[in-house]
Amino acid sequence: MEQIKHQLESHQVGKVALNEPLNKHTTIKIGGPADIFIEPGGIEQLRKTLDLLKKHHIPVRVIGRGSNLLIPDEGIRGAVIKIGSGMDHIEEMGSTIRVGAGYPLVKLAAVMSRKGKKGLAFAGGIPGSVGGAVYMNAGAHGSDISKILSRAHILFPDGTLQWLSNEEMKFSYRTSVLQKEKRGYCVEADFHLEEGDPGTLTAEMKQFKDYRKKTQPWSHPCAGSIFRNPLPHYAGKLVEEAGLKGYTIGGAQISELHGNFIVNTGTATYKDVLSLIRHVQSTIKEKFSIEMETEVEIVT
Repeated sequence: MEQIKHQLESHQVGKVALNEPLNKHTTIKIGGPADIFIEPGGIEQLRKTLDLLKKHHIPVRVIGRGSNLLIPDEGIRGAVIKIGSGMDHIEEMGSTIRVGAGYPLVKLAAVMSRKGKKGLAFAGGIPGSVGGAVYMNAGAHGSDISKILSRAHILFPDGTLQWLSNEEMKFSYRTSVLQKEKRGYCVEADFHLEEGDPGTLTAEMKQFKDYRKKTQPWSHPCAGSIFRNPLPHYAGKLVEEAGLKGYTIGGAQISELHGNFIVNTGTATYKDVLSLIRHVQSTIKEKFSIEMETEVEIVT
């Protein structure tokens, strides 16, 4: 990997490191080292990185801010590319804003609300990046990314870039076309935001954020919502009705605040969390005959 590292550095793709601990890059603070870790400095740098890694047949995993992600304690073999600080540009074009995939969603919601741009208040407590939010159609409080996205700029594995419209993204509950038919990486997004009152929008966002603080365990490392809601049911409610709140395996615990969160109490391992997920799935299946599908991405 030393040779690959030197080649990437010679192409000035961005930050490059060997054996980078991934627990530093996940919100649940779990994950072993990546053989090689790259944080590209821009879209072209990302494209160069993917091209070079492809030529050397090195497997690649792309991550954002590390929420909704569970990585093994053994780490990830091959390359991990983090879309982060090098791709966090923002440009305002009237009612449209163009945002880099690495821009933090919480920060974007705060900045736009203060500027009187309406539509992102729901995202004030979602700890992911713009790219991850587009990929999974992140949402809360009755709204989601599909309600405000005009189009997404996608980099495909063959190196081509293409803008996909809202319709072409085929959004549904916590899902987009990028998870199914068209494998690719969101590198930036255009959002349409209406004009609003800055004071009203800031107050609304604060209300949403305060609600999340009271009802969700963000004081402990966690990965966000573990399960998709098996509509019309709600995952957290099912876990609570099954008597599983507070249930612990090793250092992993189902939150006492919200049944759809697993927290790292300080010593949780990948296996602890995975065992707890499987226990919830089998218990809910036995008690309610409902299949619980994970929202968190589990790396195997």
